[in-house]
Amino acid sequence: MIKAVFFDMYGTLARFYPPKEELQATACGDFDIQVAQEGIKQGYAVADAYMAQENARLPVRIRSSQAREAFFAEYERLVLQGAGVVVSPEKAKEIWHRLRQLPYDLALYDDVLPALNMLKGLGLTLGMISNTDETGKQLAERLGLAGHLDFAVTSGEVGAEKPHSPIFLAALERAGVEPGEALHVGDQISSDVEGARAVGINAALMDRDGVQRDIQECPRVERLMDVVKLIPGYL
Repeated sequence: MIKAVFFDMYGTLARFYPPKEELQATACGDFDIQVAQEGIKQGYAVADAYMAQENARLPVRIRSSQAREAFFAEYERLVLQGAGVVVSPEKAKEIWHRLRQLPYDLALYDDVLPALNMLKGLGLTLGMISNTDETGKQLAERLGLAGHLDFAVTSGEVGAEKPHSPIFLAALERAGVEPGEALHVGDQISSDVEGARAVGINAALMDRDGVQRDIQECPRVERLMDVVKLIPGYL
């Protein structure tokens, strides 16, 4: 029986505001580059998978400034490639720097609070697992989730990023459940699904943009409300 549900933060509970597609269009427009929003979504799916793989190899946050520059230049290049725009690594770096100058924040998806309240009403323990330097308490408070989650753990606190086991094991300890009694929901196959399964936690892929419909290795949801359908005994 599932007793606890863990959630990734970015792409699952929260997004950029203004939306990432608008931010990209604005930054690219300053270089006379036009991008399609649907293409940008596809590009982000590839770029975020690249980020997950690179964080697993060596966390981006602890790399040298030069290495981080190279990483984000490639990240941006992949985003634009998804929209059919080919740029050099140098141009990609320029666009990334312009993007970073634009004002933005994080905002919850509209379905988050109703879904969390519904899941909490089922008696489930709810947690958030995020690769960020903030503490779990800081992140939950900043997103307005402190009253809706039982806990949040971050890589900054644990000293290890997803998909590595310490951050998932920390969540299990906080929830007080066995691995088979937990379900983790996140938007990345490598860091979320494979990372959770490596320690025995059930996993589901969040695909809000509908760009990973071919995934077969785990359950896939496009809305947070659909998570309840993955919990045996609660339907």
